[in-house]
Amino acid sequence: MTKALMSSNQTTDMNFYSTNNPNHQVNLKEAVIKGLAPDQGLYMPIKIPKLSTEFIQKLSDLSFKEIGYEVIGTLFEDQLAPSQIKALVDHTLIFDAPLVEIEEGTYSLELFHGPTLAFKDFGARFCSKLMSLLMEGTPQKVKVLVATSGDTGSAVANGFYKTPGVEVIILYPKGKVSELQEKQFTTLGENITALEVDGVFDDCQRMVKEAFLDKEINEKLLLTSANSINVARWIPQCLYYFYAYSRLPKTSKKLAISVPSGNFGNLGAGILAERMGLPIDTFIASTNVNRVVPDFLHGDQFQSRSSIPTISNSMDVGNPSNFYRLLALYDNDERLFREKVKGFYFDDADTAKAMIQTYQQSGYILDPHGAIGYLGLRNFKKQHPDEYVGVFLETAHPGKFKNVVEEVLNLKLELPERLEQFMKGEKKTTALKNDYAEFRRFLESE
Repeated sequence: MTKALMSSNQTTDMNFYSTNNPNHQVNLKEAVIKGLAPDQGLYMPIKIPKLSTEFIQKLSDLSFKEIGYEVIGTLFEDQLAPSQIKALVDHTLIFDAPLVEIEEGTYSLELFHGPTLAFKDFGARFCSKLMSLLMEGTPQKVKVLVATSGDTGSAVANGFYKTPGVEVIILYPKGKVSELQEKQFTTLGENITALEVDGVFDDCQRMVKEAFLDKEINEKLLLTSANSINVARWIPQCLYYFYAYSRLPKTSKKLAISVPSGNFGNLGAGILAERMGLPIDTFIASTNVNRVVPDFLHGDQFQSRSSIPTISNSMDVGNPSNFYRLLALYDNDERLFREKVKGFYFDDADTAKAMIQTYQQSGYILDPHGAIGYLGLRNFKKQHPDEYVGVFLETAHPGKFKNVVEEVLNLKLELPERLEQFMKGEKKTTALKNDYAEFRRFLESE
């Protein structure tokens, strides 16, 4: 924690600060409902609590939910009642996150066993439940604005589907998400609206941010976000890092975790777990050719760029929002950040080759994002032979990227029944120009 955050006026009901101004502090409800600070900063916990050594040592004896009660309770104990913490965890952790060894000392953490078969199901379910708890008794309807490059839209749409008092508006780049991803958030109707933007993901994200900073529109509407910029979407993702550690065989080797990264919320959640006391020695930021963070980790200044389309489209992000949250987790110490996090990037040919080799050697089917996580871990372990046991995050079911996986592996994928059902739905979208003024008019007309 930075010295700036240790001010004498700190109180228990001022739990979150803006990454752009440590003196701007709010409670949990405001951080969640506002989503983004007025100065465009991301909200961060004023203090990151440390879990006891005893708890860490007994992780292997605990269930996923038991781990969740302790971790979320430690983070939110001064903001939520024990019954609310239990309700949050019970609503969120309704599916497993198995650890699968695909080669000696290399494990896939499968995060695709939730309702939309993507890792974002954890955060979306937590966020929708927490928002409903915090908004109980409030007459005004909340509008949740979401920019998506793929999986966020489907996870949030399904997590908030038919949630009373909440309307979800999803902006996504036309032609730049997979057909299955698109079907998962454009076929629901009810309180879910999809806007098909003539642009790229960064354009969608920019318009959402502009809406949050538009004072006039915020006087009329209660706007919030369910992207990983929102602490309610971001924080619960730390739970599966604790769970992965708890299921690893005991070893004297160090632990490295590779996170396929686009907007970098998932990596940030892992770092949060480590800051709370989870013994992760090294994180690996694995990206496609949208390489702004690996370039920073190799010594360059952080510089956003236009995103480049790839076969791992959910990671096609040229201006990752969570970068400054990562810095904040390391007390804005760039040297420490670069020491603890290693960066690798891979192009589509590298990704396809890894998918083919893994399938041929082990029969394991990687999706294009998991393949990048695997490659980052493999390259890191080559630099440190026999030092590390490694986990990479398999963030989505291969069926969500059916066309890419079938073409690369030259096989026919059987979709889980849940995905088949989405494919039968009728797409309902509204076309939107890459223009904030038009988006503003849409919000005002709602």
